[in-house]
Amino acid sequence: MSVELGDESLIEKAELVMAVRGYKDEERRRWDEGIDYVASHGESDDKVLLRVVTEPKSISGIAGSDVVNEMSETMKREGYDKGVLISRRFTNSAKDKMRREGIQMISEKSGPWFELEELYVTMQEYIDGLCKTKCGRVPEKQSDCKGKDSDGHYSCGIRLISDNASFHFERGWTNLLQRDFERLIAVHLNE
Repeated sequence: MSVELGDESLIEKAELVMAVRGYKDEERRRWDEGIDYVASHGESDDKVLLRVVTEPKSISGIAGSDVVNEMSETMKREGYDKGVLISRRFTNSAKDKMRREGIQMISEKSGPWFELEELYVTMQEYIDGLCKTKCGRVPEKQSDCKGKDSDGHYSCGIRLISDNASFHFERGWTNLLQRDFERLIAVHLNE
């Protein structure tokens, strides 16, 4: 599925929400204005629609209430329990409609927001999966990882992001930790 460079951050936000909330990706499909992720939650029977608006039809390029109406209708018609709508920006009427419909809104400037510990633990699980895919195993201790040499030079982007994330976690900097996770997702998506 081809994605424009500017849309990657929106896709990363969708992937981040799915990873942290424990949603299982069941299907991805294109629609007129973007990409739909159909997901389920491993601990419940909830069916979730994450809709990423990459190409709003409006002249201003801002997602309007028509996008929210279409998503609401899709959710009712196809039996979704939860909905997340992701776009660069939303009109005020779209924001009001999402609040009334119980659809979570994520834009460039708002959300998603997670607890520091939840974000870090999920990120470590994600890192373990990437290490296993890339190197065939998960390192037991730092010295087992060959992604950083004794002079402190990094040869692995996953290790660099992981070390940055540990530093940001220790400092309690949730916003930077979230950006680290989004960068990690970008590494995974571009492999």
